[in-house]
Amino acid sequence: MEREVDAYDEAAREAVELGNRLAEADQDADLWDIADGLLAGAIQYWLYARQPCGDPRCEDCAPVSTGERRLQELLRLTEELARESEYFHSPNDLDVGRA
Repeated sequence: MEREVDAYDEAAREAVELGNRLAEADQDADLWDIADGLLAGAIQYWLYARQPCGDPRCEDCAPVSTGERRLQELLRLTEELARESEYFHSPNDLDVGRA
């Protein structure tokens, strides 16, 4: 299990570092474009990695056994990770109270 956590942490760190390298290499690049590209690549890899094994009775694959189920799981996980992020709330959010 520790190896999986290490792989998870390393993948997340590498993704952030890649975004930073791309932004530093092209000062005129739109940060939103870089972020969207990273997200697109991450989604492609996640969908590839979550293909069901082919055994219709596999309990491990049940949550990702169809395209729609994979999408539901991806959206659930995306929301969970976003809400846990230190960047989820911003001081510039419209719903932040101002004194």
